[in-house]
Amino acid sequence: MNSVRGFLAASVISIQNSCFVYPACQKCFSRLILDSRRFNCLKCGCTGEAKDANYRYRLSLKIADTNDLFDITVFGSCLDPFFGITAENLHRCIQDFNQLSGETNPDASPGVLVQAVETCFIGKRFIFGV
Repeated sequence: MNSVRGFLAASVISIQNSCFVYPACQKCFSRLILDSRRFNCLKCGCTGEAKDANYRYRLSLKIADTNDLFDITVFGSCLDPFFGITAENLHRCIQDFNQLSGETNPDASPGVLVQAVETCFIGKRFIFGV
């Protein structure tokens, strides 16, 4: 793996996914496998009760600089200022909204949230650490 790090100034062309939070392992930040009662991290073996799972931001974007297109994923609390709340609290809001609206997938992002994220990011220029 290339260990060179740098900055990339680029504009967001599109949002690549509509699920902006994921259940994350507290130790290694990998996606947790959840069932109705337990969670399990396949990477480090961490386990616990599903109700105690932590959530983390994951925003997949297609971006463009002056020469190239890139697929990039932004993780973690650096997205808190854009959403205005932590990933944990956003996950709770999504679940509450879905329960009230009768959505069968409790983790599905409401369309209005997807539109707000698109409005916030698409066409805007950011500096990404890569």
